[in-house]
Amino acid sequence: MGDPHGSVLVLTNVHDVTADLVLRLLAERRVPVVRLDPGTDFHAGSSLTVRYSEGSQPGVLRTTSRVLDTSGVRSVWVRRPSPYEGPSELDGQDRRFAADQCRWGAGGILASLPGAHYLNHPWNNRSAEFKPAQLSVAQGCGFLLPDTLITNDPREAREFLADSRTAMVYKPLWSTPYRVNGRPHAVWVEEVRSAEITEAVSACPHLFQARVDKVFDVRVTAVGEKTFGVRIDSPDLDWRRRQDRMACTPMAVPDEVTRSVGAYLEGFRLVYGAFDFAVTAAGDWYFLECNPNGQWAWQPAETTAAIAEALADRLQRGPDT
Repeated sequence: MGDPHGSVLVLTNVHDVTADLVLRLLAERRVPVVRLDPGTDFHAGSSLTVRYSEGSQPGVLRTTSRVLDTSGVRSVWVRRPSPYEGPSELDGQDRRFAADQCRWGAGGILASLPGAHYLNHPWNNRSAEFKPAQLSVAQGCGFLLPDTLITNDPREAREFLADSRTAMVYKPLWSTPYRVNGRPHAVWVEEVRSAEITEAVSACPHLFQARVDKVFDVRVTAVGEKTFGVRIDSPDLDWRRRQDRMACTPMAVPDEVTRSVGAYLEGFRLVYGAFDFAVTAAGDWYFLECNPNGQWAWQPAETTAAIAEALADRLQRGPDT
């Protein structure tokens, strides 16, 4: 079983400076940590071996600087590991084959360490990334939701817009990498008009949503039972578009929202979640989405420090006994 005095395994890429904030705290607390980027490190000298036999599951992870008994891991922090892409010296189908074997082999082992505390478990993360599932669970947790339609039928989309008492926005169901004239291009939340709903909608499902008449946005970062709220004032509909123009102020999270956040985390079996809300002049908090692995170190210094402490506490504590 997971050892409450064992190592913390952090799965993330080498450029993840957000993880460094928590790793620094764990180092100060003398908690042993092993950092691994499974998408790249297994092609650069690291190895992973597990034997499955009756009544036992001994294993060893070797990196360029650490040797870890996989049966003694207290916590696994699934932060931002690189995609599995296979060894660079291989081409075509050989590289794809190696990448898939690493994803399903090493990825499967790292997601099945006996007794370890996961923050969050990668399979729970994946389940919680589907926006339709988010909306369904949020609905059952007592959140207010903007009227939302997901469809690939242009006629249904036009009728939804015609019936709406407010403006309507479009948001992508997944942040797919997109390029325009060879340059990276982000697809932001945008207001949409009837003339823009063409037959092209039939190519794939689209998410249309009533625009909330908001006064400000709120990011609520949840770590277990702890919540950290930040008010976001931005001139843009989507505050992520020009973050240099937004202002962030720590704020308290209402009790009813905190209860719904807790129910939502329980529904997806998450420990961590980054929730986005739109707040109206009447004080109504509308749930927009929850990123189960959202960034948090961009927030005000005191909020960032408090989140880092909460994450370090969970990782240090390890599995519940």
